[in-house]
Amino acid sequence: MAALSLRNVTVIAHTPLFQNLNLVIGEGDRLGLVAANGAGKSTLLKCLAGLVEPTHGDIVRSRGLRIALVEQDVPANLLDLSLHDMLHRALPANEREGQEWRVDMVLDEFKAPADLRTLPMRALSGGWQRLALIARAWITQPDLLLLDEPTNHLDLEKLFKLEAWINAASYTAPIVVASHDRDFLDACTTKTLFLRPEESVVFSHSYRGARALLNGHDAAAQTQRDKTLREVKRLRQSASVLRNVGINSGSDAAQIKSAQIKRRADALEQTARSVHKERPGEIRLANRGTHARVLVALETVTVQAPDGRNLFTIPKLDVAQGERIVVLGRNGAGKSQFVRLLHGAMNRPDGLPGIRVNPSLALGYVDQDMAQLPERSTAHDFILSRFRLGDQRSRAVLAEAGFSIERQDLSIAKLSPGQKARLGLLALRLSEPNVYLMDEPTNHVDISGREQLESEILDAQATCIVVSHDRSFVKTIGTRFLLIERGRLREIDGPEEFYESVVG
Repeated sequence: MAALSLRNVTVIAHTPLFQNLNLVIGEGDRLGLVAANGAGKSTLLKCLAGLVEPTHGDIVRSRGLRIALVEQDVPANLLDLSLHDMLHRALPANEREGQEWRVDMVLDEFKAPADLRTLPMRALSGGWQRLALIARAWITQPDLLLLDEPTNHLDLEKLFKLEAWINAASYTAPIVVASHDRDFLDACTTKTLFLRPEESVVFSHSYRGARALLNGHDAAAQTQRDKTLREVKRLRQSASVLRNVGINSGSDAAQIKSAQIKRRADALEQTARSVHKERPGEIRLANRGTHARVLVALETVTVQAPDGRNLFTIPKLDVAQGERIVVLGRNGAGKSQFVRLLHGAMNRPDGLPGIRVNPSLALGYVDQDMAQLPERSTAHDFILSRFRLGDQRSRAVLAEAGFSIERQDLSIAKLSPGQKARLGLLALRLSEPNVYLMDEPTNHVDISGREQLESEILDAQATCIVVSHDRSFVKTIGTRFLLIERGRLREIDGPEEFYESVVG
């Protein structure tokens, strides 16, 4: 039974986000929604929820359909409520009395620790805020659950919890998920919609299977387009020959026939639509040369929390040129503190106690919150002042990275998280480092951008120290894997050992 259906739905915002979208969402469907940043995923979810009306077309919902939309950020009016109270208030007013057991049941289902349940939402980590919003939607027992980037801010432990919850839920309500996490989409979806401005495409497969079919679909479309344009060229040549014959011989019939063939060529050319190509904005990395073999050496180093607690020790670690080191560990183990410690050492000529930095090291740094970006500056002024490229070149490199002229002159604070991530990666490339220190570099970066970043890291033979929860990214780029566990840093053969311990 269809819960919701779309008929020729179009949304135009200056230019079309998507057009003539036809889709049926029914019982048991797990639909992955895939598109570049800014391509309309959140807008489509709001249309499905009834919060935004499409420009054209109809959305038909089953009578009495209850829809819950989980957006990316916690609404301001919920930040001071405790986790328990936020879920309790999500219940209809006439059902709240004596229903605390329902709240506890859902919190148990999400494995929320008892001490978190009385904390205000603003005191929770980003990951627990995401899970809390999903739990808040689920407790209303919706007939359709819409999730907008649910994996943002989730560490691997919470990510696996979310995957297990979605797959173990006996409730058959359909779920629509907008996400850039390829492994999450593969684990949790059964259908995939590739949202496009001209022709959106849906396949009854999870992401990677659907992506292979999409590649075949696009290749066939390109072949058909090439064939059509060859026929258009042939017809126009024939029309031109007939036109010349008509002019030279004074034959009206030849000129009439020429005009008919030309109209036929024009009509055929209208059917030869361009094949869709993702344009996420270029992510290109540079790699400043160095002859040094070891760029960073650590020996008997203790990593501490901001409050001075010892988190873990590093007996010995050398970072050699060309190595791509992935740092793994549970939430709170000290991964980000390790990155901050390295960042501090690499910015000091003499390093820090126990950390030796080669003088030829040129650092490129990405913080997971993009805190290195000056929020009050515009993107254009930031690039112009930081790298002194001149006005014209600054605008050109920003355009290459996917920033329109209008966005270049917005304050960085007004950019979306995805745009901030792209600006941070652009600055990383322009700094021409020979060591990349990256804490969650794919946060808010869309799938095509993640794949391009992977390719650039490999092509540049970059030396990297990376913290990431993106399993595809880790598997693609990693050459060494370090695990923080039981107060020590040790090397493991691959990330699977850590993933299995988290699931277990």
